[in-house]
Amino acid sequence: MSRSAESHPTPSPVGADDLDLAVRLALAVLRKAPPAAWDGKAGSLEWDCWETVEHLSDDLFAYAAQLGPRKPPLDTEVPFGWESHRPGGPALTVRANREAGPAGLLQVLEASGALLVAMVRTTAPEVRAYHVFGVSDAEGFAAMGVVETLVHTHDLAQGIGLGWNPPADLCARVLARLFPDAPAATDPWTTLLWATGRAELDGRSRLTTWRWDGTVRA
Repeated sequence: MSRSAESHPTPSPVGADDLDLAVRLALAVLRKAPPAAWDGKAGSLEWDCWETVEHLSDDLFAYAAQLGPRKPPLDTEVPFGWESHRPGGPALTVRANREAGPAGLLQVLEASGALLVAMVRTTAPEVRAYHVFGVSDAEGFAAMGVVETLVHTHDLAQGIGLGWNPPADLCARVLARLFPDAPAATDPWTTLLWATGRAELDGRSRLTTWRWDGTVRA
């Protein structure tokens, strides 16, 4: 059964406080990582843990920047330059100074998250901006930032060997916002991992392709 077919009350919107919580919880876990962990592979990704934090930081920054212009573009991304530093590595605008070490890396993540939190708080509800998965509003970009944070922290926790179990309510609300056809009767965190190609779910095979729906809800 899909969420759209259920008669449950409409979930509360995803907002800046949710994103702030997700980033704070992620940082609390990642600060437990030993210094040597950052060169290891991040879960099932082809990137190492350092690159994955840079990618997450870059995502949060890019979502904030997309909402930034007085008239955000509706057909393309704001044209920041970006590049990959190695074959197979993530193409990024935001990178952390290696000399600053893991503490500096996580500070970059914290700062990028704060930028998106601030933009979500201050962007008018009627504003729309481009994303490849659908033109969206501030709530949609907040939800995207939460999903990026939750699932990439999962990748990192797998690679580093840390526990990570984010709040079920938060997972349920971002599923409702971005994955409205995901199963509603299953554990929200496991369902979010399934919806993003990271786990099997209740007899359903792990997805090999996936995308969310960022379009504005009525």
